Amino acid sequence: MAGFRRSVWAAYLLGFALGGFFDGILLHQILQWHHLLSLVEGVGDLRAQVIYDGLFHALMYVIGLAGLILLLGARQELRTLPGSGILVGSALIGFGAWHVADAVLSHWLLGIHRIKLDSPNPLLWDLFWFVLFGLLPIALGWQLRNQAQARGGPRPGAGTAASCLLVAAMGMGWWAALGPQEPRSAIVVFPSSVSDRAAMTAIAETDGRVLWLSGGIWAVTWNERMPPAVALYGRGAMLVSGRVLGAGCLAWLKA
Repeated sequence: MAGFRRSVWAAYLLGFALGGFFDGILLHQILQWHHLLSLVEGVGDLRAQVIYDGLFHALMYVIGLAGLILLLGARQELRTLPGSGILVGSALIGFGAWHVADAVLSHWLLGIHRIKLDSPNPLLWDLFWFVLFGLLPIALGWQLRNQAQARGGPRPGAGTAASCLLVAAMGMGWWAALGPQEPRSAIVVFPSSVSDRAAMTAIAETDGRVLWLSGGIWAVTWNERMPPAVALYGRGAMLVSGRVLGAGCLAWLKA
């Protein structure tokens, strides 16, 4: 592996970032089973929780960007790789490593959140996620790498695998940064420096209607298709978060 160090580390970092984006998009945004700091005392305000989720995604962007830079710098290495298994296997190991690290640190040592907070047995969900998205990808990635190394010699496929990793990282990053995923409603967060009157004016200027307000978190709906998120960012919004689960989901978030 010494001869492919840059390529391997690039795949590790991209896989790790993809693991973080996967959890953030699925668990924080779509299923909404928890936030990053759901169990941290003193961070009960929903606005603070959403902000920390955003900081978490920002960290994944930094890690993913580091992986992209390494991968672009390893273009010459790609021609000597023994097939795509090195990159794909390393990315799977990175993906699984994120979930192992998240389980050990976030769930069990620090206790800042659990996979499914409202479950009568949170440990069961933690272990299920740990095995399915942590240990299994690592084992599969290790096997793919070993098979590629055993074949030896440069083989085609590494360039395609690198391109797929780039597309996956950029796609997940784009999805994580999306505004509303459902065209008529969104959660909008304004900073504390923006008064409720100013926030209401900003929403009204986009023809939005407020469903409810809680601690700087605004649930907004539109009669027609929602305007681009930039329209709200340009009026002082700090975060515009799409939802895909319908109006009942907004009511659940408010609670």
